[in-house]
Amino acid sequence: MRGGTMRSGKIGMSLVVTGVALATVAACGQTGAGDSPGGQNADGLSEVTLTLNWVPYGEHAPFYYGVEQGIFEDEGIDLTIQPGNGSGSTVQQVAQRNTEFGWADTPPLANGISSGMPVRSVGVFLQTGPSSVEFFDDQGIAEPADLVGKTVAGTPGDAMYGTFPAWLELNGVDPADVTVVNVDAAGKIAALIEGRVDAIQGFHHDQAPTIENQTGKEVSALPFSDFGMNLLGTGLLAHEATIEGDPELVQAMVRATSESFLAASEDPEAAVAAMAAGAEQAPDESVLAAQLEATIGLLNLEEAPAPGVNTEQQWTGTLTFLAENTEFEGEATPDAYWDGTFGEDL
Repeated sequence: MRGGTMRSGKIGMSLVVTGVALATVAACGQTGAGDSPGGQNADGLSEVTLTLNWVPYGEHAPFYYGVEQGIFEDEGIDLTIQPGNGSGSTVQQVAQRNTEFGWADTPPLANGISSGMPVRSVGVFLQTGPSSVEFFDDQGIAEPADLVGKTVAGTPGDAMYGTFPAWLELNGVDPADVTVVNVDAAGKIAALIEGRVDAIQGFHHDQAPTIENQTGKEVSALPFSDFGMNLLGTGLLAHEATIEGDPELVQAMVRATSESFLAASEDPEAAVAAMAAGAEQAPDESVLAAQLEATIGLLNLEEAPAPGVNTEQQWTGTLTFLAENTEFEGEATPDAYWDGTFGEDL
């Protein structure tokens, strides 16, 4: 612990609301910076809410570790962590200014911005995307061509669903030769376990350890990034008004998040313990540990100057792929989606 003292932090557990109309979001984009839902607590710390992309899993352990270790407090932030209901919903919540910051996957964020939502990424942390196809080892799947004739569960609207056909084509597979079964996000794991599908689209660093824990069976995955398609993954986003009206708060949040991820990578066992103690709805510690270990491998710490620092080339590559291969209609201009200035001081 920093200075030998455990710091306290609030962990909010209310689920976010889904299905917000774009017109409402656009109207919220006109809200002034002074109308942000945050304030200051009795100790003079900025009360900040972070809405995750999903219910807590190992990828999120650095946030809980950062709260426990006082990293956010040292940056003047009293952090409340809320579960999310999918990246798209989290982007909407930030656009509505129901939460100061969001943690969301890059493709849904890009889609939200291209449709008019006044938000920006302030740093992507998972620089190797976790999108994949997951399956039990006994399926004998080793490459995309082995998916021909298989049934794969996907959730309409998420990043994997939209990029899956392009990924198949990139690997010489006709999407018509793979049957996609539409399943809501919460039901994909059950569909695989119950044998209703051969494989699922998912984040391999999250779902694979969960499935193995529930079934005792080995799970393998075909990461999209290993087969020609690496898109930037999850990271921090904020409302344009917050970025423009309180850049010091944004810089503090980015700096604390980066430090927390680096600290968690150096002591993952302590980070898992902090999350197990601080988060409701969290998986078993063994699952958390496996998820965090896989997450650390996606940070590209050997190449990035610090967690959360991106390059214009990375953003251009992700946006260009989305524009050329999916229904994404935005331009491949990084500064329309990402404010990289907050990573310059990391």
